[in-house]
Amino acid sequence: MTLLQGLDYASVFIFGLTGALAASRAQLDIVGFVFLACLTAVGGGTLRDVILNRDAVFWVADPGMILSGCIAAVLVFFTAHLLESRLRALEWLDALALGVAVPAGVGVALGMTQTWPIVVIMGIATGTFGGLMRDVVCNEVPLILKKGELYATAAFAGALAAVLVTLLGGSTLVALLACGVTTFALRAGSLLFGWCLPVYKSRPPRS
Repeated sequence: MTLLQGLDYASVFIFGLTGALAASRAQLDIVGFVFLACLTAVGGGTLRDVILNRDAVFWVADPGMILSGCIAAVLVFFTAHLLESRLRALEWLDALALGVAVPAGVGVALGMTQTWPIVVIMGIATGTFGGLMRDVVCNEVPLILKKGELYATAAFAGALAAVLVTLLGGSTLVALLACGVTTFALRAGSLLFGWCLPVYKSRPPRS
């Protein structure tokens, strides 16, 4: 198994857990769990691969990815009731998945020798679109759009860190490690310490 395959498998499984947790909060049946887990698990990577016109979308080339999402769904279906706060668990698993999926997207784009803006965009897309689809289907405010929270910003910073390491002559492994650590650290800081961006506040027009 290559490094990129490992990152994809990890992000698929962890994002699958978050999708299944969202299904548990919506009180869906086992089919709903599997659907939502797999949608969340492969959504971002599918968008990445379609945009980059890869020879085969990653889960089509390796159907084990879908099996991984299904396993995550079944696991949560039988254990979600043990969690004290499923929302909190979802947020932290989502942060962990973000820290894995962004490097996965960056690594694929780097492997295809894309320019640095495309590398950054693919990292963000891979990390955020699965969760976005999950939240939209569940009729929740997407985490990526919650007021000021470092989510897309964390993904952007992580992808940019990878690009900078590469431009400075660092290896791909070091670049992806910097990407994952930066992404997760910023997202975790947002959850733990309330790190956020300033939000727009309306003001009355000047007379």
